Amino acid sequence: MDTQSAVDICRSAIWIALIISTPVLAAGTLIGLLIGLLQALTQIQEQTIAIVLKIVTMVLVVAVLMPWMAIRLIEFTSGVVSSIPERLM
Repeated sequence: MDTQSAVDICRSAIWIALIISTPVLAAGTLIGLLIGLLQALTQIQEQTIAIVLKIVTMVLVVAVLMPWMAIRLIEFTSGVVSSIPERLM
């Protein structure tokens, strides 16, 4: 395996990680912004409300998108494993 192959595998792994984590992070950010706006409007400054709602939202998003995430990871892993023989040559 040459250096370029290792770099390509790492680049693909980082790209897959970004694709998989984007919906979860976007949901957490959106909920955080909405709760922050609601807290600013009502002058309630309790931090546990925002944290708990973000965690619950992110867990729900992961639960809903788990099949999609698993498919992406399986495709990536099978692609890397199947390319081992040709990368060794």
